[in-house]
Amino acid sequence: MSESTTVEQRWVAFGPAGAVGTIHRTGETFQVKLVDDADYRGSYPSLDVAKSALHAALTPGSEWPDFREH
Repeated sequence: MSESTTVEQRWVAFGPAGAVGTIHRTGETFQVKLVDDADYRGSYPSLDVAKSALHAALTPGSEWPDFREH
């Protein structure tokens, strides 16, 4: 049996070349995934912390992405 996660909200992170990752709100946590990731990188207690984690996972020197709720 596979686990399923209900995504309540989604933010897509955009860099200069397009989408670079997503943040999914699942209940009380926010999960981060880059575009090429098969699985979430981790769960975070707030949207601001998740945004920082996504930015930290990008190539060093990357600009802060534009986060848009979808």
